[in-house]
Amino acid sequence: MAIQLYNTLTRKKEAFVPLEEGKVKMYVCGPTVYNYIHIGNARPAIVFDTVRRYLEYRGYDVKYVSNFTDVDDKLIRAANQLGEEVPTIADRFINAYYEDVTALGCQKADVHPRVMENMDIIIDFISQLIDKGFAYESAGDVYFRTRKFDDYGKLSHQSIDDLQVGARIEVGDRKQDDLDFALWKAAKEGEIFWESPWGLGRPGWHIECSAMAKKYLGETIDIHAGGQDLTFPHHENEIAQSEALSGKLFSRYWMHNGYINIDNEKMSKSLGNFVLVHDIIKMHDPQVLRFFMLSVHYRNPINYNEELLESTRAAFERLTTSYQNLKHRKEASTDLTDNNQEWLDKISASKEQFIEAMDDDFNTAKAISVLFDLSKLANYYLLEKNTAVAVIDAFTKQFEDLFHVLGLTIEKEEMLDEEIDALIEKRIQARKDRNFQLSDQIRDQLKEMNIILEDTPQGTRWKRG
Repeated sequence: MAIQLYNTLTRKKEAFVPLEEGKVKMYVCGPTVYNYIHIGNARPAIVFDTVRRYLEYRGYDVKYVSNFTDVDDKLIRAANQLGEEVPTIADRFINAYYEDVTALGCQKADVHPRVMENMDIIIDFISQLIDKGFAYESAGDVYFRTRKFDDYGKLSHQSIDDLQVGARIEVGDRKQDDLDFALWKAAKEGEIFWESPWGLGRPGWHIECSAMAKKYLGETIDIHAGGQDLTFPHHENEIAQSEALSGKLFSRYWMHNGYINIDNEKMSKSLGNFVLVHDIIKMHDPQVLRFFMLSVHYRNPINYNEELLESTRAAFERLTTSYQNLKHRKEASTDLTDNNQEWLDKISASKEQFIEAMDDDFNTAKAISVLFDLSKLANYYLLEKNTAVAVIDAFTKQFEDLFHVLGLTIEKEEMLDEEIDALIEKRIQARKDRNFQLSDQIRDQLKEMNIILEDTPQGTRWKRG
């Protein structure tokens, strides 16, 4: 069965059929790097990293491109406020972005293009639009003739006559029409600039993605993705620019993730509920934040607060505990017997259920429910008197494979410092000596150090509290 994905362009689920069999060209709009990313930026990073992982799991060769907007009004304001150069600000927060999303389990894109490194192709793209009559120069600015592109509004499903000027479409006297949008902006005093046929200036916001998608993926791509807020005007304008120039379909499928609310309110600096990933992962396991993001279908809105994240942590720990229990039991397991084939069949069925969930528009929420069913199955199996190595290995491999598809780490290598290591060994010896008073004292001491011990027939296990 083919993967079914919801296409914003057609507003329906469609069978995913790439342009070239076995290969996927995917472009995801990245952040404007003027600050640390907030939790809203983290959602598309996680969601579309998971989409990429799943496509690869299903055998596709994915070329994944995600840009950095490193020239923008926000960057210029930040540079002015801090007394630094725009490239310095951009470099700092690109590095911070990599640190944050790597902690969240996101793989780097095949290409992370930057606007400042692609200025020549952007200027050439704009020049060609002018030559074709889709753009015009006005006092050093260059604008796109929106009404000249007949399909404008097809992504956001709006009639051009009913459109209102969006937040990032600026009304100005230099335009021939209020709906025209900027491709190039003449430099103001003190701003960063580049030379162009229209004078000193810098690109508008929308043109960068059209130019860089064309450079790295071609005139027509398979999937273009980003946050729901980018549908209009950003992605609408990308379509207009790209298709006006090439005369071809820009992207076959458009994917958009839903919004994030904070305590049921829209996130905004004015409300004081602006949450940075950089701060969250200092207090919480970043894997738990990723698990939280994937616990809701990507197209649905998601509500964030500390209580929900704590509940997610407990749920995530139930899965990892099942996995650890399996590995712990393996030492006492027997060889495979005939009746264990039933368990192997059940484990195999969980993979098919996972694929069925993910094939249905990358339904990670349903896929996670399959993981919980697998956990329950594993827990029941561990109640058996005789367990088989082959079955335990099948369980652990299934956990590892499915966790990897979701970008989650099920097992972490954690190092105890010498003091804690020595205390655990001392407690083990105290139990052997039947010195239970000392054993209890050490357990309490370790508990204060956030180390939780669990005594099992196979020995003492530990985990961080």
